[in-house]
Amino acid sequence: MTQPSLRSVEVANFDALLERLSAELAGTAHVYDESGVFPHANFTLLHEHGLVALTVPRSLGGGGASLPQARKAIRAIAKGEPSTALILVMQYLQHTRLQGSKTWPPHLRKQVAEDAVRNGALINALRVEPDLGTPARGGLPATTAVRTAEGWRISGRKIYSTGSHGLSWFSVWARSDDADPLVGAWLVRKDSPGVSIIDTWDHLGMRATCSHEVVLDNVLVPLDHAVSVSPWSAPTPELDGEGLLWMSVLLSSVYDAVAQAARDWLVTWLEARAPSNLGAALSTLPRFQETVGHIDTLLFANRSLLDAAAEGHTPAANAAQLKYLVTHNAIRAVELAIEASGNPGLSRHSPLQRHYRDVLCSRVHTPQNDAVLQGVGKAVFAQRQKERS
Repeated sequence: MTQPSLRSVEVANFDALLERLSAELAGTAHVYDESGVFPHANFTLLHEHGLVALTVPRSLGGGGASLPQARKAIRAIAKGEPSTALILVMQYLQHTRLQGSKTWPPHLRKQVAEDAVRNGALINALRVEPDLGTPARGGLPATTAVRTAEGWRISGRKIYSTGSHGLSWFSVWARSDDADPLVGAWLVRKDSPGVSIIDTWDHLGMRATCSHEVVLDNVLVPLDHAVSVSPWSAPTPELDGEGLLWMSVLLSSVYDAVAQAARDWLVTWLEARAPSNLGAALSTLPRFQETVGHIDTLLFANRSLLDAAAEGHTPAANAAQLKYLVTHNAIRAVELAIEASGNPGLSRHSPLQRHYRDVLCSRVHTPQNDAVLQGVGKAVFAQRQKERS
């Protein structure tokens, strides 16, 4: 499929494109929420406009997007259909780090990138496991890669595998069977023999992410597909400071956009709702004006935080706090909209109840709130101890 290059698109035209795509995605968002199926049509549409490969380098045919550009795209897409945006966040994060990797073989870096450009192929990391939970809290994966003469044989189970049915590539977090195991990512094609997907994702919100369970049963991959591994005794950090900021900004932008969609619905509803005993729209009442002012102030804070971080004005050490603050504000903004609208907002016919279910999912992303706050507090006391010594 031949697709237009974003290199030649004027900023104003890009903004207009995103606005149009946002509205188009919003038109079918309820369908994906109800069915929970992977949004193939959405990704076909995004691929046609070069957005699937937006963070692939220009030298390989992608958009070569900066963080502000990627944030702009994610914000618009998430306002329309946030599950699509979350899957795309994972795509952007993988490709942002891919070409700078010192461990991936060059031919695999090129293959995965060109697959995204030409075919709209998606990639995501599969990390969480039934017994271990999130690896961010420590521990070795149960998924095992066994070295054989013909290649690696990988077996294990992964849960919460965002995008599962729509992915072409899995970056599987596993360990080798060595005495000092290699731990890290093995590259696996989804269509490899021994890969199966169990449809376990039946969630309150973000239902179309298809974050199902992926089972790997003796899956064979070439030896050079151990693309980012290091000994357990000498681990290599997965994300540097720039990677942490990209993750925090893009993930948070998804849920900030959900809150913006909720705000827009509320404002429209307050202008249209005119009870007979009032003789005017609810938007004329001070208490509703105050509520909208509260929501807009929360979203102003989010916009200021996210724009500053995207432009490089936020230290990487504060990336987790950024995620905490933005998602907290987003949830509160939607709660205020629910409180103001009452039963109409909670009706299954209203998109507001969907926005509420979706925004609550922001809490489950790594790092979770308790880890963020504990980490900040721990750093405070460590710094004081350092100053005293």
